[in-house]
Amino acid sequence: MHETGIISLHIFELERQIIDMSECTHDCSTCGEACASREPESFLKPLHEGASVKKVIAVVSGKGGVGKSLVTSLMASEMQRRGYNCAVLDADITGPSIPKSFGIHQHATGTEEYLIPVTTHSGIQVMSINLILQDETEPVVWRGPVIAGAVTQFWTDVMWTDVDYMFVDMPPGTGDVPLTVFQSLPISGIVIVTTPQDLVGMIVAKAVNMADMMKVPVLGIVENMSYYKCPDCGSEHSIFGESKVEALAKQYNIPHFAKLPIDPVITTMVDAGEVESVSGEHIAPLMDSIEKEI
Repeated sequence: MHETGIISLHIFELERQIIDMSECTHDCSTCGEACASREPESFLKPLHEGASVKKVIAVVSGKGGVGKSLVTSLMASEMQRRGYNCAVLDADITGPSIPKSFGIHQHATGTEEYLIPVTTHSGIQVMSINLILQDETEPVVWRGPVIAGAVTQFWTDVMWTDVDYMFVDMPPGTGDVPLTVFQSLPISGIVIVTTPQDLVGMIVAKAVNMADMMKVPVLGIVENMSYYKCPDCGSEHSIFGESKVEALAKQYNIPHFAKLPIDPVITTMVDAGEVESVSGEHIAPLMDSIEKEI
């Protein structure tokens, strides 16, 4: 087709849209047009009847192995100590580690209508794929849409009871599950977990950009394995490079940050399923801010 003909077609289509817009009633339920006035469809999923969750915080990372599950567990434990009813939704279906951190090995129970989360020693409600599998070492070899569907069911088909703060332990990256969580759950904000290596600048940028795309606020950033403090002399050593969390927080206008040290005591306690007994001193200032802001 001649170039002028193509341009004429574009002009005709633009004029048609203008005419259609002039006749728009702004009642999208009576119209199938994909116009600019159409309100974006909500994909939020409802909780099960009788369940209650007030605030949902997703804990994310752009890559695996940075300690995201540790941070999730510490945050939930700290807020539980403050008198809130907390819950952890383990959305890392193929790599669940939340139950082990809390020393949970029993199976979740339920009725024909809903599942009942397992409760930790301090009262934190937990749901994870490992609480449903016959054997907790059994691998989950599912495709993305099936995994995303399971995470959605952990929200819609679980009887969450009077939860003040739910912490969602996300799988790494920006794939199916993070997208499903952002679209299906009413996320109050996210906390990004990172480490001191140079690579993390790009990784943090991906997480920040995804949060921006989904219109979810970034509440804070946690740098895990930030330093090692010598038990003898008290000096701090940057094993994995100098800390970058403060600079990253400033660069991306993230309001709050925290640093977690390399601490063999914490590792031992988590491996023993005693994460609730780990001191919250390093995470407390960040939780103070979250407590005030959301």
